[in-house]
Amino acid sequence: MDWRDQGILLSARRHGETSAIIEVFTPSHGRHAGVVRGGTSRKIAPILQPGAQLDVTWRARLEDHIGAFTVEPVRSRAAVAMGDRLALAGLNAVTGLVSFCLPEREVHLPLYARTESLLDLLGEADLWPLAYLRWELALLEEMGFGLDLSSCAVTGATEGLVYVSPKSGRAVSREGAGEWAERLLPLPDILRGEGAGDDAEIAQAFQTTGYFLSERLAADLGSKPLPAARARFVEAFSRRL
Repeated sequence: MDWRDQGILLSARRHGETSAIIEVFTPSHGRHAGVVRGGTSRKIAPILQPGAQLDVTWRARLEDHIGAFTVEPVRSRAAVAMGDRLALAGLNAVTGLVSFCLPEREVHLPLYARTESLLDLLGEADLWPLAYLRWELALLEEMGFGLDLSSCAVTGATEGLVYVSPKSGRAVSREGAGEWAERLLPLPDILRGEGAGDDAEIAQAFQTTGYFLSERLAADLGSKPLPAARARFVEAFSRRL
C-alpha cells in the first residue's frame, strides 16, 4: 500500500533511537500518522516542525498498519510562528484542535482547505484572529455542531439577535430571551459575518465558540478535555485588548 499527498504537519514525537512518529493533515487522506526513519537527524528534524507544509509519501504492507512516511519540505511556517507569541499560540491551537477533533484517516477536504489558508495568514496580526474565529465556526460545522444564527429560535425574528442558545446553537433575540437572558451566550455581530469586528467583539465571540467546542464537541468525543492550546491562544489574544 502506498500513496502520495501534501499535508500540514500536526505533531512529531521521537520514536526509538533515530526515528519520529508524525501526524499530518492531508486533503485526500485526512489525519494520518506514520514513522519517519531518521526523523531525529540533523537533516530531517528541522523540517518536522508543527505547521510545516510537507510533500509526503506513505507506505505500508497493509492498509491498517501505521506505515512509514518519506517527507519533503514544501514551506515552513516556523520562522513566522517563533517570531510572534500570538502566532505561535494560534498555530498550536489549530494543530491541537485538528488532532483532537478529526477521526484518523477520515477525509475533510473543505476543512483542510480552510486550515491551509488560515495557516498561510500566520503573522498577519490584523487579519489572523478574525480568520481563526471563522475557522472555529467551520470546524464546528464540519463536526456536526454548526451554529444556526439566521433567526430567533423563539420568535423567528431576523433582527435584534443578541444571544445564542447553549442548548440548540440557535440565535435568540433580546425579546425572545426574556428572563432566560443570563443563561444564554453572547452573539456579537461578527459571529453572523457582520461588521468589521474589533478585538473586543472577537474576544466575546470566542466565548461562544469555546462553549460549543468544549461542552458539545469535546463532550461528544468522550471524557477528554479540549486541548489547552486553545485556551492559551484566547488568553494571548485577550492581552491585546
